[in-house]
Amino acid sequence: MTERVDLGGAATGPLAGVRIIDFTAIYSGPIAAGILGDQGAEIIKVESPTGDFMRRGLPASNGVGSPFATMNRNKKSVCLNLQTPEGVAVARKLVATADVVMENFRPGVMDRLGLGYDSFKDEHPKLVYLSITGVGTVGPYANRRVYDAVIQAISGFTALQIDSDPAMVNSLVCDKVTSLTAAEAVVAALFAAERSGHGQRVELSMLDANLFFLWPDVMANFTFLDDAVDKVPYLDHRTFIRKTKDGWIASMPVQQAEMQGAFRALEIEDLYGDERFATYESRARNRELLKQLTDEAYLRFTTDELCERFEAEDVPYSRVNARDEVAGDPQVQAMQALWTYDHPDGGPVRTPRPPAQFSVTPSNIHTHTPALGEHNRQVLADLGYGDADIEGLLAAGAVVDAGER
Repeated sequence: MTERVDLGGAATGPLAGVRIIDFTAIYSGPIAAGILGDQGAEIIKVESPTGDFMRRGLPASNGVGSPFATMNRNKKSVCLNLQTPEGVAVARKLVATADVVMENFRPGVMDRLGLGYDSFKDEHPKLVYLSITGVGTVGPYANRRVYDAVIQAISGFTALQIDSDPAMVNSLVCDKVTSLTAAEAVVAALFAAERSGHGQRVELSMLDANLFFLWPDVMANFTFLDDAVDKVPYLDHRTFIRKTKDGWIASMPVQQAEMQGAFRALEIEDLYGDERFATYESRARNRELLKQLTDEAYLRFTTDELCERFEAEDVPYSRVNARDEVAGDPQVQAMQALWTYDHPDGGPVRTPRPPAQFSVTPSNIHTHTPALGEHNRQVLADLGYGDADIEGLLAAGAVVDAGER
């Protein structure tokens, strides 16, 4: 079943009381800030007059883009024109109240706007300032526009398919790896700031995050520089998804007992005694042959039969869900892993629950995805601007009521 969430409560997560000014847009930064918002931080999303590009993402319900709705829950939106001195002044006042700043502009943009880390570090020494870039700040690619596909190409993601042309992973995986790394980095820097009283600048490139992500398995042949070290055939994940007599099943026996159980379930016990497949190391060296031999065994059974057999042998396995079957999977439903809430514009929204479950300070979803500039007046008033001041900022075009409800 799906958990129903009533919005409007207080943030209850372990980061409650932390204020983050989120200048990020598109995917990696907004997801990272969203994770921290789920964990209780107050996220004030600063947007340009045209708004985050992903507001226009499809599918959409009454103008609310699905990707934007998932990435930007639990945030407030302030719409500032940072091309005006008055807009920059508001942004600087926001930063002065913050524990964290997050931005993912190209290198140098925040400095040119007058919002770079160096302009804050003396007056706000405890500030944590995260900058996400595509490939860092030096090198021949540093000034390029960089999106997920570019990092997939540089890092090696596009070379993961075995015996095929280069292929992109069918997900913005590099953006999302970066977002998880960024959220962890912010929390680590906050912890250091609490202990030392001093914040710091945190620089994180998408390329660094994804090289680190890929290296332990698919880049393992490039770890040791000694030419005498054996190389192993590349891991082919088609090994783990097999065609059955009537469909598909995923299985991933790794340890000795799991592999022996899989051979028994598939009625090919004789392979377990074969020295080519007797150990993890020998199976790694003979991956292609093992796949060929076991492919034939999988085809002798229906998916239901193999589910029963693998369950009895304690082999890691699952049916293969189509995208439209995921929400109805019995395990997803039993965990109540998907929550629903009512968005004032978009209507009923289904979204993954916060992944980390805290026993004392539970993460929650307390605020719907904001309209562009929805919280302008509230945030400005909290900063000490009076009604006349706010009207002056609006008249000057420094603050834009583009989408206030």
